[in-house]
Amino acid sequence: KCSKFGGSKADMKQLVTTGIVLKRTNFGEADRILTVITPDQGKLRLLAKGARKIRSKLAGGIELLSVTSLTYIVGKGQINTLVSSRLSEHYGNIVKDLERTTFAYEAMKSIDKFTEDASDRNYFELLEKTLKGLDNLELPKVVVELWFDVNILELNGHMPNLQVDTSGVKLIEVDSYSFKFDDMAFVPDEKGVFTTAHIKLLRLVASTNTPQPLAKIAVSDNIWSELLLIVRSILRQHR
Repeated sequence: KCSKFGGSKADMKQLVTTGIVLKRTNFGEADRILTVITPDQGKLRLLAKGARKIRSKLAGGIELLSVTSLTYIVGKGQINTLVSSRLSEHYGNIVKDLERTTFAYEAMKSIDKFTEDASDRNYFELLEKTLKGLDNLELPKVVVELWFDVNILELNGHMPNLQVDTSGVKLIEVDSYSFKFDDMAFVPDEKGVFTTAHIKLLRLVASTNTPQPLAKIAVSDNIWSELLLIVRSILRQHR
């Protein structure tokens, strides 16, 4: 929980929280403005004074791809002032793989785009679990990508119907389906590319709390990739 301490004036109130830096913007000669997602304070904008100086005490605690403990002074406007920062967890393995690094940045951009200042803790937890999954180099990247994208859809109320087809018939009663974007549902189609295996896997992804257990599912790489394509297509319609 957020704790209050120090300062006798209302405009000097200090708060402590945990956050993940979504982006950093250079400001002035040596400062940075951070956009941070937190579990309890929504999305914050913090001014890190002198963070670009070589001997800055703030610089080490505001690394990207990390979970950070932050202390800041609440400002009168939209930007608060960062007082101290300390890394709680750094996912350093991600940068060892270019594709994982690229997706990590895409995930941070997605969280930034889909959140408002009053966002709930689900967005923070989603990003934290995604970074942890990407940091595990034995966990296939496509698994983490699909899990993240499905959860973004669910958080924003855009999940496709995984129970019945466009006619209201229970899914997994025919061999192949196509996907109808207008109805956000599957439709029976003899020439469709989606099978019962795709639908079962998508249900599992939607019900799993973290991406790690999904790696144990014995399905072909093609199924993961095909599901990722359709989920990405749905996401593009709602960005």
